[in-house]
Amino acid sequence: MTSQAVTWLVLDRPQGDLEAQLCRGIRERVQAGTLTAGERLPSTRALALSLRISRSTVVQAYDRLRAEGLIETVPGSGTRISTARPRPLAGVTRTRAPASREALPSTPLQTPSAAAPRALPFQPGVPDLKSFPAAAWARCVAGRIKSLRIHDLGYGPVAGLPELRAAILAHASVARGVMAQVNQVAVFPSAAAALDTLARVTLAPRANTAWIEDPGWPRARGLLHRAGARVVPVPCDADGIDLARASGAAPRLIYVTPSHQCPTGVTMSLPRRLALLEAARRHGAFIIEDDYDSEFRYDTQPIAALQGIDTGQRVAYVGTFSKTLAPGVRVAYAILPPELVAACHADMALRQGEVPIHIQAGLADFLNDGHFRGHIRRMRGVYAERMDNLLRALTRHCGDFLDMADGAGGLKLAVRFRDHGVDDRSVVQALAQRGYGARTFSEFCLRAPVPGLVFGIAQGTPARSEALAVALAAIVRDAP
Repeated sequence: MTSQAVTWLVLDRPQGDLEAQLCRGIRERVQAGTLTAGERLPSTRALALSLRISRSTVVQAYDRLRAEGLIETVPGSGTRISTARPRPLAGVTRTRAPASREALPSTPLQTPSAAAPRALPFQPGVPDLKSFPAAAWARCVAGRIKSLRIHDLGYGPVAGLPELRAAILAHASVARGVMAQVNQVAVFPSAAAALDTLARVTLAPRANTAWIEDPGWPRARGLLHRAGARVVPVPCDADGIDLARASGAAPRLIYVTPSHQCPTGVTMSLPRRLALLEAARRHGAFIIEDDYDSEFRYDTQPIAALQGIDTGQRVAYVGTFSKTLAPGVRVAYAILPPELVAACHADMALRQGEVPIHIQAGLADFLNDGHFRGHIRRMRGVYAERMDNLLRALTRHCGDFLDMADGAGGLKLAVRFRDHGVDDRSVVQALAQRGYGARTFSEFCLRAPVPGLVFGIAQGTPARSEALAVALAAIVRDAP
């Protein structure tokens, strides 16, 4: 392996981000079976010399692959390909999916029972809008409005502007390790719209079981109910969804947030990811991977998407620009399994709701010109500091009655009350009266509600975080 390193690792230096290119090169060969379990990789020094790049770039790439579980360091034996790895493509079996389904009786969408107004600081789901790159965005959109071509003004492809779909795929391939073709990319006005379409084309009257994470995103639960799903909650722990604790009928659909679990923030371990992919293959199910704010990881580089290690093509990857840019942009996307492309396009054609063409064209330029990449890089540092601000303040003032997530990534922080008798709804209402937003942790739970709070960290300056923590401590202290 060491002597052959330079023959298969070819870096495109003008493209930049050599660390991501190195990760992708190794990852793709593990997925294809070219690099096998236990095979030794070159040392960081040797690989850096052979590729003529800095050793720190190789070290960071190895750290990223190690976090994904694709490689492991064996004391006295160097760095090797992990024994728990995705299987190569050869021999994969596939199950045919129905093209469409009739709507079944639905239940109302579940909404936050005690959510504060979105304008309040620390309300989750909203990025720092003051840091929105308005000048660059305005140039991209205005430039396209002035120069829209005649064919851009007609009825375009239902899946979105081809130029935007190509730009999205280029970004997702580099940043998240996604592997797909442009025709698999579909543009939606929201992640919820993508989830709704995917639910409609996969579920059928006699195959309508959907497994979801518990705790998990309430809106996903409501959308699946409305599409006719029989929702089965599957417990999550520190390693993500635990399929060993799933029960009941086999799933047709599995909804997960593996890179940054909603709301706990944990990252699904590689063994759990592989078990999930194997379960989907075995049951003929599809997986919806909601990757809503995975770009913001603070302890390490973002790990590869589940879709990138899916050799059976069962994963639909859903991403959104609402958390990374602004909700008002109203652009999300799905990278579809080939088997679902035609059915999703048919559903999209019937349901309308396309993103305006000038927004699509402007976003394509925004991505291609590097503005989005620069914004993510800049905001990662800002959000890491604000997450730390909130964690420090809550630990200082509320550490005696709260258990907190590690805050390693994402735009929200989940905390749970050690006293399960606390009414988190009344706490959220009391915080709102003092000018602070939050959501109850219990509304994310299905089987056994746990009281707690979910905060957004985007506006977590030191002064605001301190004031929030002091207010929360007073509310709990003064509670009857």
